[in-house]
Order: sequence, then structure tokens, then C-alpha cells
Amino acid sequence: MYIACFDLEGVLVPEIWIAFAEATGIPELKRTTRDEPDYDKLMRFRLNTLKEHGLKLKDVQNTIAAIDPFDGAKEFLDTLRTEMQVIILSDTFTEFAAPLMQKLGWPTIFCNSLEVAEDGEITGFRMRVQDSKRTTVKGLQAIGFDTIATGDSFNDLGMIEASSAGFLFRTTPQIHAAHPEVPAFTEYSDLLEAIRKAVR
Repeated sequence: MYIACFDLEGVLVPEIWIAFAEATGIPELKRTTRDEPDYDKLMRFRLNTLKEHGLKLKDVQNTIAAIDPFDGAKEFLDTLRTEMQVIILSDTFTEFAAPLMQKLGWPTIFCNSLEVAEDGEITGFRMRVQDSKRTTVKGLQAIGFDTIATGDSFNDLGMIEASSAGFLFRTTPQIHAAHPEVPAFTEYSDLLEAIRKAVR
């Protein structure tokens, strides 16, 4: 039995931090896992930047509430979920994800959590497990599932490489060039067909 595992940001919805950077006029917050492979380093930078500007959890959540999934993303997931199980494996946080999951029809998501002070300041974060995407894929395989993984960033490569089939979707030219062995797509229809072929 197959489970399709997807990254969230950049694959199904726009990047939260890029949208927030644009909303606040803080360009340094546009840095994502496409640019920085070390997620811990990236998040510490983000939290320090929020603190410097006096921005709280609610400020980020207000931006997220206005984000819509990419055109066709919900329909793509709805179709695929009639054919196999689907899990979103994301390095985002439960405190960010709910409005996006609602707009995507409440797919299952495994993500992380934030540490938030009483005044709403984001003071830290807790990763569900280390190397969470690869670890989760390995865990699913350990209980009898085959996995198909799709992502766009450096932190997706582990789950892609560990899966029986893996794809890049709307990735950067640099990541695609560094991993020519991974099929890359830009349209949901092509990705859906590739996933179907992988399970035949």
C-alpha cells in the first residue's frame, strides 16, 4: 500500500515566510529552506528577526489567514486522496497550519510546534523529531507502507531519496541541477500522472 507524502510550502501553498516578509516589508524574512539547508539555523534567524521588530504570533497568523493554496492544489489533493493515502510532512508549525489545512480540505499533516510566551512572542520551537521528513517516511515504511515523496526544497531531499519514488515540484533551478536524477514537474496534472505510474 502506498502513502503519498508532500511538502506543504512551495508545493501546495505559497511560502508563509515570503508572504510575511512582503506584508511586513522585512526582506530578510524571505529566506527559506530553498536558500538555507540548516533548518535550525534558519528558524533561529527568523525568531531573532521577529523579536527585533516586535512581531508576535498573531502578526504571522494574520498573514497566513490571507494566503490561499496554489491554483489546482486542493483539486489535486482531492483526486489523489481517492486513490491512496496522503500525508503532508511539513517543517511548519501547528500554530500556522490550520487555516491552510481548512482551505485544502483538512488533509492529514505532520508538523512541529512553537513555544509562545503569554504576550504572544514566539520564543522557540519544538521539532517533532530530528530530520522529521526522512524519519517519518522511514517509520511509515517500517509499518508496511511504500512511500512516494514530493517536495521543492533542500529539506525535502531526504524523504525523496528514502522513498520508492520521489519528485521535485516547482523547485529552484539550483536544486534541480544538483539532483538531475529526481524527476521535476511544475504542473499538478503531470505530477499526478507520475505518481500514478509509480504505483502501477
